[in-house]
Amino acid sequence: MTRKFRVALLTRSMEVGGAEVQMSVLARNLGPNFEVRVFTLYARGPLAQEFQDAGISVASADKRGRWDLIGPYRRLVRLLKQFRPEIIHSFLAPPNVFAALAKPSQPGCHLVWGFRASNMDFDRYDWSHRTAEWLQRRLVHRVDRIVTNSQAGRAFSESLGFPEDRQMVIRNGIDTEKFSPNPASGKKLREDWSIASDVHLVGLAARLDPMKDHGTFLQAAALAARTNPSMHFVCVGEGAADYRAGLQTQASQLGLNDRLTWAGHHHDMNAVYNALDVSTLTSAFGEGFPNAVGEAMACGKPCVVTDVGDAADVVGETGFHVPAGDHEALAKKWAELANENSDGRESRSTACRTRVVEKFTVEAMSEAHRILYAQLASEKPGN
Repeated sequence: MTRKFRVALLTRSMEVGGAEVQMSVLARNLGPNFEVRVFTLYARGPLAQEFQDAGISVASADKRGRWDLIGPYRRLVRLLKQFRPEIIHSFLAPPNVFAALAKPSQPGCHLVWGFRASNMDFDRYDWSHRTAEWLQRRLVHRVDRIVTNSQAGRAFSESLGFPEDRQMVIRNGIDTEKFSPNPASGKKLREDWSIASDVHLVGLAARLDPMKDHGTFLQAAALAARTNPSMHFVCVGEGAADYRAGLQTQASQLGLNDRLTWAGHHHDMNAVYNALDVSTLTSAFGEGFPNAVGEAMACGKPCVVTDVGDAADVVGETGFHVPAGDHEALAKKWAELANENSDGRESRSTACRTRVVEKFTVEAMSEAHRILYAQLASEKPGN
């Protein structure tokens, strides 16, 4: 009988984020040789339904807030002991810290940390982010492997002093069945947003966060709006109320009130990408492999991205990349795409989807993890 490997995947919550989405894809595609159980620090989030539908168990440490530490740690240890995983794979800094602290209570278990970012600017965030990064450095000796989703992420991790010989890159896998061309869904969403079919729609799908640099997006939109009367803009994503208010004030001061839609969170991102003519990424720092870029390309949408993380490599020759913070370059490339003829747009759309289908598959990502987990299970665990 084929041996089954018990794998515990640990994340912050079931909220929709890049790491959580990739973890969901991985959990649902490892295959029959793996018994997967998902653990979260916080007991909330819409992704829980995806695991339930796939028959994957989800258990939470029921963390109640930033300062709620001891109780959740004890609950996590108890939950892990009940499952007896051979592999714990955690995603992002706080779960990485919890997993490393819990590892000694799990005899014979191997620990994998998931890093999803590059060149993070910790000064843009509060003390908790810096503390988590500091704790990771102190606990890295307990880690058997560090998996980054980008070459830029690996380079950044090594620059922070994390051991080179334990690191590997596994690129994200994009679900090209879920994310695919669907003009009807895009048309319906544009109608909901009151955006006419002949309007050239440029969208930024990203949480409202300093890393995503919505300020540069707004500056580029204001510049493009002055020279392209048929161009409209949409921001899809949520964030802290005070941060959103600041961005909306900036947009108003730039004269974008009638040219910009704040769409907030949307449950159907496939419809969002299909509603756009161009998808953009304006991040100033921190990106690894941006899911939003791969997902939009899978829907046949060209992307203009800032050259942060591996974003430019994901896009390749199918779109454009510009320096971070360069709103003039962004506006210029948006205009270049808006001025393409129908044959050029169709050819570019096909190239976008083909690149994702050929290079960033769910199966390739899943197989790389299968090999890693099986290899670790045959080794003696680290400290």
